[in-house]
Amino acid sequence: MFPDDLRTQAERLLDAYKDAGWMLATAESCTGGLIAALLTEIPGSSAVVERGFVTYTNTAKRDMLGVPPATLDAHGAVSRQVAQAMAEGALARAPVDAAVAVTGVAGPSGGTAEKPVGRVEFALAATGLETHTVRHDLTGDRGQIRHASLAIAFDLFHRALNDARAS
Repeated sequence: MFPDDLRTQAERLLDAYKDAGWMLATAESCTGGLIAALLTEIPGSSAVVERGFVTYTNTAKRDMLGVPPATLDAHGAVSRQVAQAMAEGALARAPVDAAVAVTGVAGPSGGTAEKPVGRVEFALAATGLETHTVRHDLTGDRGQIRHASLAIAFDLFHRALNDARAS
């Protein structure tokens, strides 16, 4: 179901978090739960993966993660501000050390001049660290954009461990 390179990245992430004694959560919109699905496909992932929030609609983002309606109204679902609120909401609602949020336009339709297909906003929230956000303008079809988002999410989870060790 997932390419070997993504599975390898997921295995490395799980090993690193298990070694650190860390738990994680995902807050996913355009990836529709793929991050959590890949992680939990790997045996032993329950030692690291606490939960995944699939918040595809704005209502879900508000209800499950506490994203303020004013933030959604002012910036739209595909924005740095909403990604940050999603990650911070997941961190606040789950007994975890780190949470990554993903929201974007995977296509093939739904893009605009301001938010084209392939625009994906990410956020990383971790205990004791400042929330980090990043935007990527990815290329390819819907599947390629979603799979590229998984690799970026795994990199962000690694960043949390590295930043925690450096502080």
